[in-house]
Amino acid sequence: MATKKGLGRGFSSLIPDNLLDESFDPSAGDDHKVSDLRTIKLTQITPDPDQPRRHFDESGLAELTASIKEHGVLQPIVVIPQGEGTYQIVAGERRYRASQAAGKDFIPALVRTLSAQHKLELSLIENIQRRDLNPLETATAYAKLRDQFNLTLEQIGVRVGGKSVSAISNTLRLLKLPESVKHAVAKGDLSEGQARPLIGADQSVANQLLPVILKEHWSARKIEEHMASAKPNIEGKGRKSAPARPSQYDVLAKRFNTRVTLQQNAKGAGKFVIEFKSQEERERIERLIGS
Repeated sequence: MATKKGLGRGFSSLIPDNLLDESFDPSAGDDHKVSDLRTIKLTQITPDPDQPRRHFDESGLAELTASIKEHGVLQPIVVIPQGEGTYQIVAGERRYRASQAAGKDFIPALVRTLSAQHKLELSLIENIQRRDLNPLETATAYAKLRDQFNLTLEQIGVRVGGKSVSAISNTLRLLKLPESVKHAVAKGDLSEGQARPLIGADQSVANQLLPVILKEHWSARKIEEHMASAKPNIEGKGRKSAPARPSQYDVLAKRFNTRVTLQQNAKGAGKFVIEFKSQEERERIERLIGS
């Protein structure tokens, strides 16, 4: 199922803006066999009583509720049949709760049996471990494991052979590439290294730059330098003066909605420390890192 993004920038960390694109989904064929996309009444759905995540961040849930009021639910939840006309949530309880709070009557849902859900997860992992996927297919598989199977980035890393959270997160960021760049990477016309400087670029910028990159065989470094030099001009259009930029850890603290501190030694080396107070908050931050 191909789903198009439609969120404003302010909501991009609440519902993923890297929604699954079937053209890059390595398990799409299997998914069609075991999934039924339906619009289901919220009153027919119940949460999983064994769901390990018992606490949901109230401020994040309120913002997600506001997003759903404006845009609707763009990423279906996953449910399994429980009886005559009733379903239990497998993945997506936050979207379910926020839809209730938003006053919605229905929610889009992928209906699968529990055994089909397990088989599809194994199929995805086997596809990734074969190592013959292109980078966009791998990123889409990671996103699917995160959003449809309730796996944290750490759990994904373990299941696919011991990859770090940062490695999974960096691959997921490829889903923020402009569409034309995604397809160039998938076709092998552009390497992952060449594509990375274009993450988050406007589609119009990519459309102008991509033919030049391919024709002149630009290196990743040249693309990165071009984007760095062009960014002030792009951001400055129509502005009389640029506002002062906040410190990097202020930006991080605002994005993750938690305390972020900088630890630095006399030589200038250091690290940012992102604090969390619970497993639930840690998982929320991991999802933001991967979005």
